[in-house]
Amino acid sequence: MKLDSTPLSLSSISQTENQPELKDSTDINLTTAIIEPLEAVVAGTPKKPETVAVTFITTFVTIFLAEIGDKTQLSTLLMSAESHAPWVVFLGSAAALITTSLLGVLLGSWIANRLSPKTVEKSAGVMLLLISVMLFWDVFVGQ
Repeated sequence: MKLDSTPLSLSSISQTENQPELKDSTDINLTTAIIEPLEAVVAGTPKKPETVAVTFITTFVTIFLAEIGDKTQLSTLLMSAESHAPWVVFLGSAAALITTSLLGVLLGSWIANRLSPKTVEKSAGVMLLLISVMLFWDVFVGQ
């Protein structure tokens, strides 16, 4: 039995070329094939852009969950109770949150145009790690 050692790509072989030619019962010409892993095929294709609805819902849920019980919400609660004007406090805090979100979006857009996504991802990871170390330092040493 003979085996060809040259790998062939499955995409370059037609159906008739792929069928082995039998010379006799002991001589079979087999060909090996290399199949690319699914990750390599998927990684080479461009990522489908998310729809506006998916982006909106993801952003809303992420920010909503991050903001529940934070100092901004507690400050708003206290100001509303103190001023007895909840709608004025709501409008003021909503305007402030919209403004800070606008600054975040504009800064994010500016950074995205100047740095690669990998650099932004690594920088964010380093900053979060640094903030975590500073918080732990404050808890354990600052007592």
